[in-house]
Amino acid sequence: MTSIFSSRRFRRLALVLVLLPLLCWAAAVAYIWTRQDKILFFPEPLAQNHAFQEADTQEEWVNVPGARLHALHLRQPMVNGQRHTRGIVFYLHGNAGNVATWFTNADFWRRSGYDLFMLDYRGYGKSSGHMEDEAQMHDDVLRAWQQVAPEYEGLKHVIFGRSLGTGLATYLATQVPTDLLLLVSPYTSIEAMAQAHYPWVPGAVLRYPLHTDRWLPNVKAKVVIFHGERDTLIPIDNAERLQALKPQALLIRIPQAGHGDIHQLPAYTDALMAQLQGL
Repeated sequence: MTSIFSSRRFRRLALVLVLLPLLCWAAAVAYIWTRQDKILFFPEPLAQNHAFQEADTQEEWVNVPGARLHALHLRQPMVNGQRHTRGIVFYLHGNAGNVATWFTNADFWRRSGYDLFMLDYRGYGKSSGHMEDEAQMHDDVLRAWQQVAPEYEGLKHVIFGRSLGTGLATYLATQVPTDLLLLVSPYTSIEAMAQAHYPWVPGAVLRYPLHTDRWLPNVKAKVVIFHGERDTLIPIDNAERLQALKPQALLIRIPQAGHGDIHQLPAYTDALMAQLQGL
């Protein structure tokens, strides 16, 4: 009788030892599923009465399902009563801050001769709502583009993505006609980055896989990639792999740049200006 009870206890213990790791894994995956927005996005809200000081920059709003997105729109000055602009740069920023923290070099954009439209995602700055999944982000970006692009019919259209915004910019460039796609510090995919940090998390759990590597080959516009050689957050091998997928793309390496400081270096701003002026 004692041996029978011992055998049962052993089987129960074995079952617990098998199930416990699975339960821990399931709990960890559930945590990633519910918290991935907090892991990926770091928005900084702005008061609705926050005033922007640039006289040539207006605040604009984009109505999307369930939310209202805020944007800044810098316009070139009037010359002899007419708008004097080469076109529009549609700017999709990184995963932290808001348009106030990203709108750091207005004089550069004034000198470029282009107007600049910079969008805040849901929950960023003055934008309302909250993000749910990647499809929603793509739809929001497309609606913003469809609102601003008609104003620049017959002029140059540039889609600009930085860091998080590079995946969104690349997908948008597969959906709308544009003259130039600029990617600054891009990733191959958020899924690949997540696998590097959380290899035990299945890709199906991710609501924002953002596969730049799948979309870039389908972009028909000219593509220019900028990447800092000292970038440790998104290493430059991401840009190298993207260029291998799109051999026509130009990769401009910025030797002294990391991830967050690339815009401060003349090697970057000079090269970016040359691409805009040469379009």
